Amino acid sequence: MMAQFADREEAGQRLAQELSRYEDRDDVVVLGLPRGGVPVAFEVAKALKASLDVFVVRKLGVPANPELAMGAIASDGARVMNEGVVRRMNVSEEAIERVAEKERKKLKEREEVYRGARPAVELSGKQVILVDDGLATGATMRAAVLALRQSDPERIVVAVPTTPPDTCAEFKDLVDEVVCLTQPKPFFGVGGAYRDFSQTTNGEVRSLLERSDEFSE
Repeated sequence: MMAQFADREEAGQRLAQELSRYEDRDDVVVLGLPRGGVPVAFEVAKALKASLDVFVVRKLGVPANPELAMGAIASDGARVMNEGVVRRMNVSEEAIERVAEKERKKLKEREEVYRGARPAVELSGKQVILVDDGLATGATMRAAVLALRQSDPERIVVAVPTTPPDTCAEFKDLVDEVVCLTQPKPFFGVGGAYRDFSQTTNGEVRSLLERSDEFSE
């Protein structure tokens, strides 16, 4: 697969062109999934003159098998569970709460690193655009969507520069709108869509959030 984007900045600019109908609206919020989704989301928010924030998602792993997700928690305090996994693995509510409490602390730490003292953006009644630098299986984005619903947004849009066709199709039934710029087949990973796919740092995430005040006020 040939690289479709020079870097996340260009990917965000091209994604913004597909979302231009949301420009100059005071009810639009752009959420980036950290860390790599934030530079893409920054360019989208800048073009749309919209508020920007991060939306942190932490997996809740089964105690006996932490790699197996039994649920997730997200930035706004929402918790979503995979009841099938919980039943199959016979996980008690007490065990779930222990895992959730541990991950809540880690999530809070992440948010403080990214946001500093900035308050979270209000999501209720908003047109929320969820952005990442790409999706492979889409598991994290799916958890983000389910958690975001509990904040009662008016509309949820998932927007990504690259994803396999089947992953993009799955989100059409989950959200109000999906924008997938490129859907290569075969799909060799998100990084294959970029010439520069260097890691986004915590400092860059925080800097981009601070800079977003310039165009969202």
